[in-house]
Amino acid sequence: MKSLYSLAMAACIFTSTAWADEAAIKSAMEKRFPYENLISVTKTPFAGLYEVVFEGQLIYTDEKMNYLFSGNIIDMRTMENLTAAREKKLFAVNLGDLPLAHAIKHIKGNGKRKLVVFSDANCSYCKSLEKELTGLTDTTIYLFPISILNGSEEKARAVWCSADRLKAWEDMMLRGIAPKPDKTCDTAPLAEFSLIAKKRRINVTPALIFGDGALKQGWMPLEQIEKQLNTPSSQ
Repeated sequence: MKSLYSLAMAACIFTSTAWADEAAIKSAMEKRFPYENLISVTKTPFAGLYEVVFEGQLIYTDEKMNYLFSGNIIDMRTMENLTAAREKKLFAVNLGDLPLAHAIKHIKGNGKRKLVVFSDANCSYCKSLEKELTGLTDTTIYLFPISILNGSEEKARAVWCSADRLKAWEDMMLRGIAPKPDKTCDTAPLAEFSLIAKKRRINVTPALIFGDGALKQGWMPLEQIEKQLNTPSSQ
């Protein structure tokens, strides 16, 4: 009986000292993950979960910090992806903060809509995306070549040092024609693009940033790209 009583008392003590507020959880998280940049901790209205936001990443934990949850919370009534909506708000990219003037620019039609693409020269999905983008109209595409896969850096440099960067890129990605640089050139902007990708935790290519700042990593079909570009917040 004494043993059962001790266990009951321990449970009561643990419950009373459980992480019950945002400040306590934030402090504990900072100690648990000292090398991560913790932005905020917010209690959510569902399932007793707390939203934990690190730089570029959103996860969840319970009030006792027994578990971490990584994934999407879906509202079953509306089928809205609540996590995606929250991430869009938290991690929206201000296009004005990007070096658009240094990008490889392709103006299609009136160029009114804006689309930023981070792409890798050796990425098969990036090549497939280029085919989708040929059907895009009335959009200015800002291309940032980055090198994630082996051998991509050399190709990116060759494109960058070509007389017509856009033609060299499209020849390589759409037609399989290797770029032939006309000269050596300053490739410092390529390093800048890679630093931006690292800061934004872009580790999958292609990665697309739309006019509303929404970042989507991975291949997308033209229909989906058009739908995102035409959302009111992207205009």
